[in-house]
Amino acid sequence: MRTFITSRIVSFGHAFRGWGHVLRTQKNAWIHSLVATLVFFVSFWLELPARDWAIIILTVAFVFTAEFINTSIEAVVDLATEEHHPLAKISKDVGAAAVLVAALAAVLVGLLILGPLLWNKLFQLISNP
Repeated sequence: MRTFITSRIVSFGHAFRGWGHVLRTQKNAWIHSLVATLVFFVSFWLELPARDWAIIILTVAFVFTAEFINTSIEAVVDLATEEHHPLAKISKDVGAAAVLVAALAAVLVGLLILGPLLWNKLFQLISNP
């Protein structure tokens, strides 16, 4: 049992180091982090119901997962070849496209969930000073 617990702690350490690597090396991960933080603050302010929170959290996780997988793809391609091979380019471009799709989907989810509530809240603030 002790070996199992120790190996789980070690596994978490690897995962957190990977997360840290992405945050240190990927500029877009910082943009995702800033936007996610802003979305969380707005969601608190709007007092979202639990179901909407679940969708927001899953959407943010989806974007970060795409960014992490893309970073992994880039590292493996760089390890496999130093030359500018057409297949390496395709691999990296498709990984980047996955992040783009996730980010665009997140924007749409944010607009659908937060948009109407935010509009109503701001309208109330403006009309009732």
